[in-house]
Amino acid sequence: MFTLTRSDHNPIISPVREHPWEAAAAFNGCPVIDGKKIRMVYRAMSEPDLLREPHIRMSVVATAVSDDGFHFSDRKVLISPDREFDFCGCEDPRVTKLGDTYYIFYTALGGYPFSADNIKVAVALSKDLQTVTEKHLVTPFNAKAMTLFPEKINGKIAALLTVNTDRKPSDICYVEFDNQSDIWSPKFWDEWWKNLDAHKIHIRRLPTDHIELGAPPVLTDEGWVVVYSHIQRYGSSDQVFGIEVVLLDKNNPRHILGRTKGPFMVPDEYYEHTGQVPHIVFPTGALIRNEKFEVYYGAADTHCAVATIPLENLLSSITESQKAFVKRFAGNPIISPRPSMLWETRGTLNPAAIDLGGKTHILYRAVAVDNISTIGYASSTDGLSIDERSDKPIYFPRADFESRGCEDPRLMEIDKRVYMTYTAYDGSTPRVAVSSIPTTDFLKKKWGSWSKPDIITPPSIANKDAAILPEPCKGGYMIFHRVHESVCADFVAALDFSTYKITQCIEIITPRRGMWDGGKVGISAPPVKTKAGWLLLYHGVSWSTTYRVGAVLLDLNDPTIVKARSAVPLFEPEEEYERKGIVPNVVFPCGLVVRGTTAYMYYGGGDLVTGVATMKMSALLRMLET
Repeated sequence: MFTLTRSDHNPIISPVREHPWEAAAAFNGCPVIDGKKIRMVYRAMSEPDLLREPHIRMSVVATAVSDDGFHFSDRKVLISPDREFDFCGCEDPRVTKLGDTYYIFYTALGGYPFSADNIKVAVALSKDLQTVTEKHLVTPFNAKAMTLFPEKINGKIAALLTVNTDRKPSDICYVEFDNQSDIWSPKFWDEWWKNLDAHKIHIRRLPTDHIELGAPPVLTDEGWVVVYSHIQRYGSSDQVFGIEVVLLDKNNPRHILGRTKGPFMVPDEYYEHTGQVPHIVFPTGALIRNEKFEVYYGAADTHCAVATIPLENLLSSITESQKAFVKRFAGNPIISPRPSMLWETRGTLNPAAIDLGGKTHILYRAVAVDNISTIGYASSTDGLSIDERSDKPIYFPRADFESRGCEDPRLMEIDKRVYMTYTAYDGSTPRVAVSSIPTTDFLKKKWGSWSKPDIITPPSIANKDAAILPEPCKGGYMIFHRVHESVCADFVAALDFSTYKITQCIEIITPRRGMWDGGKVGISAPPVKTKAGWLLLYHGVSWSTTYRVGAVLLDLNDPTIVKARSAVPLFEPEEEYERKGIVPNVVFPCGLVVRGTTAYMYYGGGDLVTGVATMKMSALLRMLET
């Protein structure tokens, strides 16, 4: 798991009306370190020249210089359309320094209307990124986004490029050259093309996806990190531009060592949604600085922007380290339906958990043969193995608003009372209800001491996944809840729910369209207080209706402020009891218990059983570093 943080300086390069050659756009930048400075090559676009045919916005490749990677000056044109192969524009440069030469590959537009037959790769050579010494057409076929590796591999010049970018399907391919002149040799490319399939790096997930190489490869201890563009539902009205990463072997870049399983970044900020072409984030550069992996990208085909990821967290998430980070209990599932118990034969799932009196107490949703849910009880001394389990429900529907069931509990202890929030279902609209019991009675299992349930959300509005922040905040108590697709919050003056109700939705997190949590989000377990902030696990549902788990870190003083949010899932369905069940591909935690340095996450699997997984708190918080 890792976080992604967009720079507060974004956009770092924007159009300048006083420069006619970049009056319309300045985007898709690729940086390179030059001593203590960072030089950026980027695509600059003019407004249409009405005195020139065709009347199009003309692109050139420009340069700018920065001391910090965020503030750029000395903006100049470096590569202009002056050859037959690029007379309609020079786009989307990638720059790599190999030896004493900068190789600037760019998309060359050699005709209009634009088509696959006139969109190819060209290269410009420079010694100083001030002047160009050579220009060549590289590919005789449709291609884009070519870049060299910054060092030779097995004694050869190596490169990546995207072929068939304007035909379907596109593919990212690997290529090696014996000599520099092979890079622009038609004979070399003719031979290479004959065995095209052998050069492909297979990272497309679905036939409807479109992929394109992003940044030049960056060398790490684990291998070559390559950022690329991944477009879901390409060409449709609901297509989503995303950014992903693949890790390639140092000595054999054809071999994939790891990758993100989906996009870790999609359009979210205003400068990514609004521009010449809205709703685009498109990666074109990457650097490692100060133990951070920096992704430079074009925003809405108008601006240059940058986002950072802690490098160690990125690498651990795309290698086997992630699996070692979250450990499922070998004895899972720890709670399964008992056929003889009719009140739970259809499911024992979505468990709340609380650590009291030296035991972990688990309250799980039990689904009966008639599909009505009640709450069952189990306990564990070691947090893993079940020591005790009730033979009948310890909580059941008592009011009209929950006549069809009490579902998905969460537990919090506040002022020596255990509060249980849960979903109350009347057969029509799910709503949030609360009941409480003195801690002493809870430990003595005096279940008759539960208070009368109070419904706390408005009628006719579906609302689920609620929990109370276990400490007063901002003059009252903060309650998390889910309205439609988003995690919301509200504040009540006191924990008297016969008087105080939820009346508003203060948005905490919303779905990220096209990402693993793009369908809907809801909290998982109640938040846990740490020195870094309130740790809150949440479930995210993708377009494919897979339920996964992520994490956010909330500000200690104002928990409506999100300090960090996981860009990739913390936990996802892998085992058979998670991938199959009443609802397949579901992991759904409602309980998190911290004992010493270890966090125990209790979750429903496949909407049928209960499992537990453990994590080191220090590692979990480290993954939420920004």
